[in-house]
Amino acid sequence: MKNLRTIWIVLAAAAAAVLVALALVPATGSRPGAQSQAEQAHSAFDRPEGASEFRPSYHITPAKNWMNDPQRPILLDGVWHYYYLYNAGYPKENGTEWYHLTSTDLVHWKDEGVAIAKYKNGLGDIETGSAVVDHDNSAGFGKGAVIAVMTQQDQGIQRQSLFYSTDHGYSFTAYRQNPVMDNPGEPHWRDPKIIRDEAHGQWVMALAEGDKIGMYTSPDLKDWRYASGVERTGLGALECPDLFQLDLDGDPSKRTWVLAASANGKEEGFTTGVAYWTGEWDGTRFTPSGGPHRWLDAGSDFYAAVTWDDPRLTESQRMSSRHAIGWMNNWAYARQLPTEDWHGGADSMVRDIRLKTIAGTPTLVSSPSAAMQSIEGPVATTGERRLTQDGAGQLPAPEGGAYRLDVTLERTADDDGSVARIELGSDGETFATVGYDFADQSAFISREADAAATGKAGLSPDYRASRRAVSPARDGKVELSIFVDYSSVEVFINGGEKTMTSLVFPSAGTPSIKAATAGGALTLKSFSYRRLASTH
Repeated sequence: MKNLRTIWIVLAAAAAAVLVALALVPATGSRPGAQSQAEQAHSAFDRPEGASEFRPSYHITPAKNWMNDPQRPILLDGVWHYYYLYNAGYPKENGTEWYHLTSTDLVHWKDEGVAIAKYKNGLGDIETGSAVVDHDNSAGFGKGAVIAVMTQQDQGIQRQSLFYSTDHGYSFTAYRQNPVMDNPGEPHWRDPKIIRDEAHGQWVMALAEGDKIGMYTSPDLKDWRYASGVERTGLGALECPDLFQLDLDGDPSKRTWVLAASANGKEEGFTTGVAYWTGEWDGTRFTPSGGPHRWLDAGSDFYAAVTWDDPRLTESQRMSSRHAIGWMNNWAYARQLPTEDWHGGADSMVRDIRLKTIAGTPTLVSSPSAAMQSIEGPVATTGERRLTQDGAGQLPAPEGGAYRLDVTLERTADDDGSVARIELGSDGETFATVGYDFADQSAFISREADAAATGKAGLSPDYRASRRAVSPARDGKVELSIFVDYSSVEVFINGGEKTMTSLVFPSAGTPSIKAATAGGALTLKSFSYRRLASTH
């Protein structure tokens, strides 16, 4: 019966995605008084009435107040339960709590309200942690109970507390013997990430401890023992660690552990982001395989990311790919953003990540979640054409602020250009430029024009800094997939070998797209545009 139930859950989720996709296709006929085909197609893409100019169409934001760190989703009876840090009292009050959303496809989300409220048990606010499903009742709260362990901070002291849910994650009860881990005297001691280590019959926690990730083990999620530590200097105070396995190049014989943490790349000319290391876990210690850390995203606004797999899939499928979502913001200017009806930025769209050998190095590769296809409108394409400093002729005109572009660029033997630019505009001004430089084999994103044109020059210099990601052309060609959503741009380069995520704040007005070079000529092999429907 359990297998049959799983089949029905998968079929139901697939049917839901089909229904969403059908909503984007104009009907072939209509009854008197019904919406016209154009009205039906248009309504699927409209944001809610009264949405502010920067309100995303398909990204997660709170209806009001403040948001930050994502918390790893869990799956129960075919429903994903996702939480993020939320401050209902921002900017006058401090402290966060866990806000709850549910979804069946990781694209459309239902608001469930606050699940774990702050300042209720005398240990402070509710900060980042992780939730797990305790299938075997190791903690003693019942089989299938949801156990959440997170940092609580009171008067500057960070401790780890446990909350449990017996109603599938909709409400939680504080464990009477909290904290389950008392602070040993560390100024940075937070963000527990818990996984089940079946190979060693234990729960494992990765905890951010300044420039070290502490590794702890437990039989029951309540009693934790320090096992080892992984020191990583030069990256500031580490936050939001993650620990997981993936099969390198999809090969089970090359199953590899990955340790990740949010970090500060200032010493290497970078910004904040998610750094990661590959290596081995033996049940007690994580041993990095050597070599420098790598960044999961090269943009300015991808932080506090969490990853997870789908327990309905086979082991091989779970080890080939897993989901990821990050907070689209940067603490350098997180509280300066020009949004008024909510604050704290947004979440990235859900991505699928794989571990692939690139230039001899195990590398996390990202792609948009396949479920994103359910909100894509009809495609408009252009054929191959010359790309010059004057442009590339007429391109599809955006119909709103939420769309996807897929661009293939090439430098042939007849081309004398080097830099291709995709200029994203609104109200006659360019708010972001996405491009590729064939000379140094790097993609880039710039929003300097955004800061100047919309009066946001007062934002931190970190906002105005351009970001680059080296990703060599393949057979002379470069592929860019660009997702725009009113106040964000997410770029996937060469099939996601590199990604760049940035917030943007364009002026209100008619959207536009222009492709050109910085000088000389290149070849625009292909260009396609799809409008993306609202998920709110």
